[in-house]
Amino acid sequence: MRLRELSLGCFGGGTGLPSLLGGLKKNPWLHANAVVTMFDSGGSSGQLRDELGVLPPGDILKCALALSRNEREARRVLLARLPMLEHARLGGHTGGNLLLSMMQRYSGDFLDAIDGLRALLGCRGRVWPVSVQQASVCAEYGDGSLTRGEVEVDAGQSSGRFVRRIWLEPPVSIHPAVAKAIGEFDAVIIGPGSFYTSLMPIFLVRGVADALATVNGPIILVANLLTEGRGMAGFTAADAVTRIEDAIQRRVDVVITNVAWPSPQVLGRYALEHKEPLAPGSLPPHCELVGGEFWTGEIARHDRLRLAYAVWAVLSRRLLGDA
Repeated sequence: MRLRELSLGCFGGGTGLPSLLGGLKKNPWLHANAVVTMFDSGGSSGQLRDELGVLPPGDILKCALALSRNEREARRVLLARLPMLEHARLGGHTGGNLLLSMMQRYSGDFLDAIDGLRALLGCRGRVWPVSVQQASVCAEYGDGSLTRGEVEVDAGQSSGRFVRRIWLEPPVSIHPAVAKAIGEFDAVIIGPGSFYTSLMPIFLVRGVADALATVNGPIILVANLLTEGRGMAGFTAADAVTRIEDAIQRRVDVVITNVAWPSPQVLGRYALEHKEPLAPGSLPPHCELVGGEFWTGEIARHDRLRLAYAVWAVLSRRLLGDA
């Protein structure tokens, strides 16, 4: 086997993707890049989008921080919230969200603003917005009801409504520079992250499936640890594979899933929120299952290094084994 640097495209958003990136960046043979959902409508990001007319900065910022040279110090400074001052519209936002939004306003180009932030933080990989066109996530539930907005879609399924389908309104297209970057990835990793609002919206952007068709290496799904509320009762990793494959029109080659669980007391806390361990389900024959103990603490979060080593094990065997 001959070692070489591999370029990875990591797709997602929320808190799951930064955790993955933070582990991968420690491997000198991996060059991790993020392709980030851009349809956040809640919290500071949604407010800045509405008030300043900028793209939501939150997920981009978190991924850049995860890839930064000094992540702990950068997070301490840029995730601190400004105090709420009388008559000040910008109070309550994180310094990093404001910084990225102001860079976008003054540069006139969101990709230039992200590159400026990367240079400031000394990021090892790149962070790409899947699109620079504004849109909202919309959902139709099993009872026929409709909703619009990331926060509202999450709230609907968490309260017990099964998501029948989701779409973006208005339809948006992938940025040409991002499509070109995807074509140069050796492999693609999807997740972990909120399935309907962090993962699936990326693959609804026009041109993403075409870009993924040019990737020669494997498509790897990191399955979530838990389902996400009553509307996902019984949902499995196999269900996630089916929906992703339908969206991208190509196979998911590998699913990395957790196979060991914390104490009943810890699981009981999540059961109160109607969240249960995500089972593998009946995966298609072409999809390899890679299991391991990734939940090592009391909070439902993948262990960074364990997940990063699992990804390296898959990639080294599939991409370097015959080299």
